[in-house]
Amino acid sequence: MTVKAKKHLGQHFLKDENIAQKIADTLSYEGYKNVLEIGPGMGVLTKYLLEKEITTYVIEIDTESVEYLQANYLNLASRIIEKDFLKYDLKEIFNKEPFAVIGNFPYNISTQIIFKTLEMRDQIPEFSGMFQKEVAKRICSKEGSKVYGILSVLTQAFYNADYLFTVPPTVFNPPPKVDSGVLRLSRKEDYNLPCDEKLFFKVVKTAFQQRRKTLRNSLKTFNLSDNLKANVIFGKRPEQLTVSQFVELTQLIEKDSK
Repeated sequence: MTVKAKKHLGQHFLKDENIAQKIADTLSYEGYKNVLEIGPGMGVLTKYLLEKEITTYVIEIDTESVEYLQANYLNLASRIIEKDFLKYDLKEIFNKEPFAVIGNFPYNISTQIIFKTLEMRDQIPEFSGMFQKEVAKRICSKEGSKVYGILSVLTQAFYNADYLFTVPPTVFNPPPKVDSGVLRLSRKEDYNLPCDEKLFFKVVKTAFQQRRKTLRNSLKTFNLSDNLKANVIFGKRPEQLTVSQFVELTQLIEKDSK
């Protein structure tokens, strides 16, 4: 039995064993006992995870894939979660235990996977996997880059992001129309921001919604004082700011509103 890739689920099954092993080797497997693979499909990556000194769980929304895994990976059967990663409360499985996340992620939900990981950052010390190449590059890009944006800043506020390698379309069935890229996120030792986190998210999102404008113009909705707007940082555009400058900016706005 093989599983037919379903377009509406954004499935492209990896068929290259070497790349599957390479992805499995991107995690350190240190500091946690569990790893969660998102969208295992027919288990090409799963089998390499099962060789590691770790407890592997998989979460899969496709019934056909679940049946395939249950039939072919008997030692995994009790740890197959037939749920939607984006909607499922993972505390039901892991409680408050830390776990790593890995996968060949469906392109159509890859940024949402990142945002859910950020929400659960207290429990996810490490994350790696395959995205559409341009999304992976965006997550890992630094200030000054054309693709540096909301995803880059919010991810790198809490994690060190490394773009690891590029994967061609030919190693998938069916082949996607674009290259893929594998990245790794390692949570920072101190990942608590020295500012109001909700405000930080709001500042970053608002700033990049009008990325060509200076912060003085893009952050008008915050009703900032003229005194604050005179600060040199407000003459910059959002892609010129480092993550720590965005933290400073949030601190300035916090003080100004008091």
